[in-house]
Amino acid sequence: MVFISQQFIEQLIQEDVPYFDLTTQVLGIGDRTGTIRFTTRAKTVLACTEESASILRQVGAEVIAILATGQILDAGVPFLSATGNAAALHLAWKPAQNLLEYACGVATKTYNLVQLAQAANQDVMLYTTRKVIPGTKPIAVKAILAGGAYPHRLGVSETVLIFQQHLNFLGGIDSFIQQLPVIKRQVKEKKVIVEVKDMATAFNLAASGIDGIQFDKVNAEALAEAIPQIKSMNPTLITLAAGGINDANIANYAATGVDGLVLTAPYYAQPADIQVEMVCRGGFRDLL
Repeated sequence: MVFISQQFIEQLIQEDVPYFDLTTQVLGIGDRTGTIRFTTRAKTVLACTEESASILRQVGAEVIAILATGQILDAGVPFLSATGNAAALHLAWKPAQNLLEYACGVATKTYNLVQLAQAANQDVMLYTTRKVIPGTKPIAVKAILAGGAYPHRLGVSETVLIFQQHLNFLGGIDSFIQQLPVIKRQVKEKKVIVEVKDMATAFNLAASGIDGIQFDKVNAEALAEAIPQIKSMNPTLITLAAGGINDANIANYAATGVDGLVLTAPYYAQPADIQVEMVCRGGFRDLL
């Protein structure tokens, strides 16, 4: 389970409610009791239902039913409901809906991409970049996990991933290959991966004993031809494809035989369509 802090939850509420709810206040309905219910309008992979429930609890509502992150629902399925006074329910309404629509949208997009890729290559894995929309990282990470992918890098502290920008300061690829034994000795518990844009560099690295190669914006046809050759040189080598991978081409990239696909597309998914209903006093007959 991804940890999302209470401070993050409170910030989501405060963005929408800096002081108080003027509409509910002026209508004089704040102390009337009722029920709120969230329902899918299309096939949806749930994400951040627990955090949405925390928003409801934070403003004083009582959560009475919830389905967990990761469940796949058809259209028209209620998955979260709570009771409370109208003031609390209206305070939680949009922060919870906004969170659910973004997180479920990312989770659903991720799930669909995983299905497309693994239909072409059942062994391929999807990894998402750290190019998240600013301010959304905790929920984005939880959402892509719910959809069946994993983070490629959560931050620069956890992996050794060498880009051309690094090589520019190191004296180029030949200088790097000379220093590779020393580099690997320093981080024996890590994989050392280099991003490349051309096949000549990839073959040089494969022969050098590198742990992994990430191909950036190399077309699928070229990869399909090169991957078997590279794997024959170094069977344990990790191969990744990155750059511009999306719904339209993900199956082609998966079919090349690479071990993983690195992409940003899930973060910019269309938000899920989540219906929110509120009723006064009586509540819903079927809360879930």
